[in-house]
Amino acid sequence: MITIGIDAGTSVVKSVAYAADGTELAVARRPTRVEHPRPGWAEQDMQEVWSAVADTVAELTAAAGSDVAALALTAQGDGCWLVDDAGRPTGPALLWNDARASGIAADWADSGVLAELFKINGSVGFGGLPHAQLRWLAEHDPARLERSAKVLTCGGWLFHCLTGRLAWDVSEASNPFLDARTGQYSPTVLTELGLDWAQPLLPDVVDGRQRIAPLRDAAAERLGVPAGTPVVLGAYDVISTAIGAGVTEPGQACTILGTTICTEVISDSPRLDRTPVGMSLRTPEPGRWMLASATLSGTEVVEWTCRMLGLPNPEDLTDLAEQAEPGSKGLLMLPYLSLAGERAPFYDPAARGSLHGLSLEHGPAEIARACLEGLAMAIRDCLGASAAQPTELRLTGGGSANRLWRQVIADVTGLPVVRTTDEQAGARGATVTAQSLLTGRSLTEVARELVGTSEPLLPIGANRATYDDAYARFIAAREAAQAAAWFQR
Repeated sequence: MITIGIDAGTSVVKSVAYAADGTELAVARRPTRVEHPRPGWAEQDMQEVWSAVADTVAELTAAAGSDVAALALTAQGDGCWLVDDAGRPTGPALLWNDARASGIAADWADSGVLAELFKINGSVGFGGLPHAQLRWLAEHDPARLERSAKVLTCGGWLFHCLTGRLAWDVSEASNPFLDARTGQYSPTVLTELGLDWAQPLLPDVVDGRQRIAPLRDAAAERLGVPAGTPVVLGAYDVISTAIGAGVTEPGQACTILGTTICTEVISDSPRLDRTPVGMSLRTPEPGRWMLASATLSGTEVVEWTCRMLGLPNPEDLTDLAEQAEPGSKGLLMLPYLSLAGERAPFYDPAARGSLHGLSLEHGPAEIARACLEGLAMAIRDCLGASAAQPTELRLTGGGSANRLWRQVIADVTGLPVVRTTDEQAGARGATVTAQSLLTGRSLTEVARELVGTSEPLLPIGANRATYDDAYARFIAAREAAQAAAWFQR
């Protein structure tokens, strides 16, 4: 018997076949298109995303020669995936990185509404969440809302395609609509955002064994999987990826080194009394929250630095960075290069990056290393904002293959760094969740069996003082730049 883990990302859908002991048997991939009909907009055809999922699963089942015990699902988070009362799309999905509603979110932030709501939902919203996008649609496309019966996310849409149920999991509903203490919709959140009218659009929130539903006949035929096979709606991708890296208990943390850098810490409470930053998301394990801070700039900063230095790929940047000493002779990079500014560990759509302390003694090697160090400083900044005290940091995502960057992160954060050995951590995390729910065992117990990691990379003691000083200057530079409106006017 095999379990198929499905990870529907923004640019690619991956389905992975796992044996009962967690061995990866096969992977099927399909690219998905993101359309940009106007500057700042990002949309996907919902049926195309479903077709990519169906095709990857069918490819695996055609070659597996084994029965499928379960389908485990995770997907890109946030956005606005609207369906009518028959469960059909009423138009393209608005994605998490769609910026059309960023002005609405900025107004909420400036007025203090988001900071006040943090005391309820534990999350600071941004323009790619359904609350802001629903508000934008009400102002600019009310006819579409009139045609729509429910707002889903990508995972909820695919769960509907597979099972016929209209729901989203508790991790996605956490930000922004839930009361973090109760796990139920908060009327106060809707009222403060002026979204009381949107209550009927919100679907059921599922957690625990409610995440499990039988595969419906129409989907079964297309996938080549027997009808009635359990389908498990896992947490959305950033949480499933952390679970796939084995992060399930308080004291553990995970950083996903991808296009954005998402740093997550497991907590036994949502920490609603901390400075409003990031997200407090319920996990599939009862009594556990993921305190997550997802930056808007990640490996794209590495790619940008490569272009500026005339380097063909990140490997060459690493080779160059190794020629510079730790601390890059005092050179600092503020890595806020996204045109949308930054959202973690602070929210500022105007944020911009910069190099600080540049002098004639600096060369390409120092700039290359300052890039890796600046991103590591941002990770430490996010860890500090969580108000948690992790004892270990697990790394996943494409950037985790870079050994120098892993060592820099260990030195800057002062934490042992462990890399997951699985390139498909999101699909594995969904599979761990499915096995936990279907067998009644804890996430931790299942993860210990199914997740593999490398040996820890320890901080180099001789570098700690250098990086503690650099981090203090990094924070001072960031605060000064923010106070000066990022020197843009």
